[in-house]
Amino acid sequence: MSLKTYYETEVAPKLKETFDYKNIHQIPRIEKIVLNMGLGEAIQNIKVLDSAKEEMKAIAGQAPVVTRAKKSVAAFKLREGMPIGCMVTLRSKRMYDFFEKLVNIALPRVRDFRGISGKAFDGFGNYTLGIKEQIIFPEIDYEKIETMKGMNITIVTTAKNNAEGKELLRLLGMPFRN
Repeated sequence: MSLKTYYETEVAPKLKETFDYKNIHQIPRIEKIVLNMGLGEAIQNIKVLDSAKEEMKAIAGQAPVVTRAKKSVAAFKLREGMPIGCMVTLRSKRMYDFFEKLVNIALPRVRDFRGISGKAFDGFGNYTLGIKEQIIFPEIDYEKIETMKGMNITIVTTAKNNAEGKELLRLLGMPFRN
């Protein structure tokens, strides 16, 4: 059973009952997942950006967009418009596929994994998770990577507050720490 079907048949009715929603459109759902990789070392070595783009494309199944510096910072030898990272926004089927892969395959592969923090919500039900090593994803070939690169994963929901967002993600299988 796909995650979307599971959400519609199991999770949505539980959320409606728990928070006593009057309308089905009030039930929180995942809107999009944004993967972001900031690469400060891309200033000196542009090849780092190319490898990061390839890895992110393999992880997300979608080509990433190169992000550029908005301001010049002399201390970092950074000029406005220089490429300093890449990001991808996942929606609908790719989003559900990525979420399933993240929860069931990637997160359990983290060393000494005891669950993720439940405190990384932004006040509006959106959750941001930082990953230190991209090798937890099965698509990344361990022999081909030169440097470990981290990434931010932001799960944007339609929840109105943190409690609703956390309950949605918990019911979808996100392994929160007790």
